[in-house]
Amino acid sequence: MAQGSDGGFGRRSLLQGAAAGSAALTLPVLSGAAPAQARSGRPGADWGVQVGDVTTSSGLVWVRADRPARMVVQTAATESFRNARTWHGPVLGAGTDFTGVTSLHGLPAGEQIHYRVLLADPDDPRRSGEPVTGTFRTAPGDRRQDVRFHWSGDLAGQGWGINPERGGYRIYEDMRRRNPDFFLCSGDNIYADNPITEKVTLPDGRIWRNVTTEEKAKVAETLAEFRGAFRYNLLDDNLRRFNAQVPTITQWDDHEVHNNWYPGQLLADDRYTEKDADVLSARSLRAFGEYFPIRTLRPDGGGRVYRVVRHGPLLDVFVLDMRRYRNANSPDRQTDDPQGILGAEQLRWLKRELSRSQAVWKVIASDMPLGLVVPDGKTDFEAVAQGDPGAPLGRELQIAELLRHIKHARITGTVWLTTDVHYTSAQHYAPERAAFKDFAPFWEFVSGPLNAGGFQAVKLDGTFGPEQAFIKAPDRANTSPAESPQYFGEIDIDGGSGELTVRLRQEGGEVLFSKVLQPGRVGQ
Repeated sequence: MAQGSDGGFGRRSLLQGAAAGSAALTLPVLSGAAPAQARSGRPGADWGVQVGDVTTSSGLVWVRADRPARMVVQTAATESFRNARTWHGPVLGAGTDFTGVTSLHGLPAGEQIHYRVLLADPDDPRRSGEPVTGTFRTAPGDRRQDVRFHWSGDLAGQGWGINPERGGYRIYEDMRRRNPDFFLCSGDNIYADNPITEKVTLPDGRIWRNVTTEEKAKVAETLAEFRGAFRYNLLDDNLRRFNAQVPTITQWDDHEVHNNWYPGQLLADDRYTEKDADVLSARSLRAFGEYFPIRTLRPDGGGRVYRVVRHGPLLDVFVLDMRRYRNANSPDRQTDDPQGILGAEQLRWLKRELSRSQAVWKVIASDMPLGLVVPDGKTDFEAVAQGDPGAPLGRELQIAELLRHIKHARITGTVWLTTDVHYTSAQHYAPERAAFKDFAPFWEFVSGPLNAGGFQAVKLDGTFGPEQAFIKAPDRANTSPAESPQYFGEIDIDGGSGELTVRLRQEGGEVLFSKVLQPGRVGQ
């Protein structure tokens, strides 16, 4: 980082301050129900705070109250809150599950912002609860200032929930200690289709014990159950402490609704009374918008997930939605496919915004990998690739169009980041190895899960010429976090040289693989 390899700018003092401030985030009970039903007194914010979609001058602050409350945010340059600015937010009520977001603007670029959220009785503003504090860095306005961020995904999957005996979601503490500028969550923030039971017996006879809630005892179908699934993760101390320090850029994938869902699908799953994936996805999207600070979504479920978050001169992050606009999963070998996995409108948006970008690096945050063959049943496919190594077919046609555009528009610095497959790997794509050759070379990096089952590696599809430079995956399906490492990726962009360094890390922080990319090249 520009402030030194360990973060310089008060990084040690910042970590100590965040740890001390986390005491205010401790939940009184491990319950998924809204505490408003059983508490009296002043409003509380037991679920912590979050900041999202931070730019050079703006950010979104999120909180959940335990009863109706007026949200007020104060910001300052120091944790003493001298000369604080005050931001009056919304009244939080049952219509948004007592969640709300306040938009901050006119912030100084590249600076540490201290904030605190106060919740006041809407009928008596003098009655307010204890403030909950947090901090974040705005994106740099100066290209010479370094950038660091992490990415991963897949949380509480396959029945592996919050295990207090293991220390909960430990990977969040690993990431927090490295103090990134932001965290990119690549999807599967919840597993709406994976209930959490009290205990699971591991193959060696050990017992995995989960924190449980009423809402996570079954698959999510109602709006209340989807809300409860998002709320479940906030029972973890590590995650709440992380949220108070590290801003997020959040996207979604299939398990926010149901495994491998697509628009128009009718679920063949006997656990569900509501089998229409469109109905379920609308409910999930509303809860998703309530529980994450995302600039392009509204709490009523309107808006969209795909967007670009501009993080100063060095970086633009293009967040894709490969779920809401895709066609049906199929053998995916059609020779004409205008809808594909992105939909025509999102593809036009992506090409246009990539062409407009002036950032040195353009990270394409993809909720699904490009060249990894992800099956859906015996004959259908879930991601882009379908295992045919020849000319582009099906959903590959859209990706071929996009890659061709990147090459001919001479768009430099594109890097693809994804999660989804529950292991970590690095793929380099090059036209000399590919059946489709009209594109510039690029890298795709995979990292995850955060806290879910690990799975074996899937095959590569040769259409875009991938070569796997690194892979680490378990040798059997659904290995628990107690048996198989969890993974996150780290990106450092040097403000002096513009070099981008990718590190694939596992829980505990060990570096498994690293790659340095040079700026200003069409392909590398």
